[in-house]
Amino acid sequence: MEVIVKRSKRRKKTIQARMVQGRMEVLAPMHISDAVLQDHISRLKARMAEHEFPRSDEHLQARANLMNQKYFQGALTWNSICYSSRQEHRRGSCSFYAKTIRISDRLAKYPQWVEDYVIVHELAHLLEPNHGQEFKALVMQYPLAERAIGFLMATEALDRRPS
Repeated sequence: MEVIVKRSKRRKKTIQARMVQGRMEVLAPMHISDAVLQDHISRLKARMAEHEFPRSDEHLQARANLMNQKYFQGALTWNSICYSSRQEHRRGSCSFYAKTIRISDRLAKYPQWVEDYVIVHELAHLLEPNHGQEFKALVMQYPLAERAIGFLMATEALDRRPS
């Protein structure tokens, strides 16, 4: 990735990066040393690359394994878990009998803790196929469940807003 650094006397503290015509443009204070700036650039490159190359199905499998260990004591098994681009209205789905889980690829752009909530939600369906009290108790083991639900409600409201 080509990097263009623009230093400014007016910029006092912050370093900013943005993509301009396929190149990463870094805006930095004039006084910052090259070594410190290079450290920042390498971190900014990693963050930009994460946005360009979204999370993979392997990432999803690893997160599901972690959530299974943390919240279900490793008791769950599934045949597959993968991203799906065909889920326009759902965040995820779980086939109880086939033990397959699909997660909307839209979630790859959300914070990891939101995606983790949806993974826990779908994993809970492997034990409880409905949304009853037992199911809710399983999902609420995830400490950020209520926060993730609020985040998802807010993003859905913004998505439905007229342009």
